[in-house]
Amino acid sequence: MHKLIITISSCFFLFILWIIYLANTGQQSIFFEFVRLIPYGDKVGHLSIFGFLTLLANFSSKFKTFSFGKINVFWGTSAVFVFVTIEELSQYFIATRTLDIYDYTADMIGILLFTCLSCILAKRSLTSPINQTSGS
Repeated sequence: MHKLIITISSCFFLFILWIIYLANTGQQSIFFEFVRLIPYGDKVGHLSIFGFLTLLANFSSKFKTFSFGKINVFWGTSAVFVFVTIEELSQYFIATRTLDIYDYTADMIGILLFTCLSCILAKRSLTSPINQTSGS
């Protein structure tokens, strides 16, 4: 099951890279046209795409965390946060793109919401009967 999650995560990440490539090179896509039809579609897209990527990254890393001060942070969340920050800031240097604080805010809200969902799923997976062993 874990290999399937990694495969899905990798394919989704490649899809996002392809979309970024199309945007960076000023090309059109059916996805861009679809987003334009939805009110606030660009922001909803940012929130959902990077939120879902966060969830997949956390699943792929088996909800592993590291300590940052007094809080535990998912490795997957950290990786997506760094990727999104670099990608959004790089738009300043690309003529066909526009650096937009609202896009970045939507990205961060998506990352935060799906990190909360990851916390719930991680707790459930730790307490599920499948993961518990009986000590006889």
